[in-house]
Amino acid sequence: MKKTLTALFLLIFLLSFAQESINFDNSNFKEILAKAKREKKLVFLDAFASWCGPCKLMEKNVFPLPAVKEYYNANFINARFDMEKGEGREIAQKYQVRSYPSYLFLNGDGEVVMKSYGYMGEKDFIEIAKEANNPLLLKGSAKELFEKGESDPAFLLNMMRQNVQTDYDLAKKVSERYFKVKAKEELSRDDIGMLLYFVKSVNDPNYQVFKDRKANIVKEMSEDIYNQFDVNIKISKVMENSLDQNTGIINDEYFYKNAVPLVGQAEAETALNRMKVIYYPNVGNFKEYEKAALIYYKNADDFNPEELLKAAWLFSEHVDNKSSLKKAEEWAEKSVMKSESAENTYILAKLYAKNGKKDSAILFAEMSKNLADQQGKDSKSATLLLETLK
Repeated sequence: MKKTLTALFLLIFLLSFAQESINFDNSNFKEILAKAKREKKLVFLDAFASWCGPCKLMEKNVFPLPAVKEYYNANFINARFDMEKGEGREIAQKYQVRSYPSYLFLNGDGEVVMKSYGYMGEKDFIEIAKEANNPLLLKGSAKELFEKGESDPAFLLNMMRQNVQTDYDLAKKVSERYFKVKAKEELSRDDIGMLLYFVKSVNDPNYQVFKDRKANIVKEMSEDIYNQFDVNIKISKVMENSLDQNTGIINDEYFYKNAVPLVGQAEAETALNRMKVIYYPNVGNFKEYEKAALIYYKNADDFNPEELLKAAWLFSEHVDNKSSLKKAEEWAEKSVMKSESAENTYILAKLYAKNGKKDSAILFAEMSKNLADQQGKDSKSATLLLETLK
């Protein structure tokens, strides 16, 4: 009798323990898909790796939450596979899983309904599940439903997100229908971000949405930023065609000839220099970058200190002209005046050193080292600079 009671208590304990998290099916992948098809549910697949810290935190902190396990257990066939072992290797290859944790929502045919990744809290983790669990997605593949004219906003939004990296043209078509459906609704911040991502020229249908919904969009961004986007959209093709693919140099003459009629001289000049300060550092042409940055950041008060500090850093690394470095000093000083950090004081010290201001360079290099040490950051760069100055 005692052994029977012990076994019973053990069984109860094990059953209660099993309910402490999402119920993951231990069957093989083929059986899990078949089960999902029979029960007309989606598969939620937690794609993890044994060494992945965020994966372990999800397992410890999020999967056991009452609202999480209740929703996932009720709505999905749940499965977990280590992407570096057994069947997991094939699954990772099939679904191109490259980061952990990844979350795959699959229909019974093994088609991806939705994919997400990374550590997230209870609210977001339940939200992605509800988004994936749209009943429409059980009726067929997303592409088939879209071709039949499906216009459910949640369905369209999910389809955009799923295809934006793998099939941009399809995602763009989906976005056009989505914003038609949302014509009488307020656009959210995420909606606006999606809209701006898909507007590439004035000929895009979404450009008219961008123009018609200006008042809504300006609520989420300044009118100045809105106008910058508008200018960039209008001259995007001009920008693209002004770059000589052979030399890697932007053709100013071609750009002005074609951009000025569209946006005017002042806007064209600003847009050209903005393009140059983004493009030239990425291709390592710091001579052209220096010239463009001096023009673009001429009125430093028009820019935030973080952007100016990035320019100052690039000058400290790649520019030797004294007058140019003097301008970069002003940019770094604006950042330091706002708030001293190990990074901005180091950049300022380096600029002072390059301009021969040894005492000031030592002062700010020491400050950078002290701030780094206090904050547990790497102070090696500041230390090396001090050694060269003393």
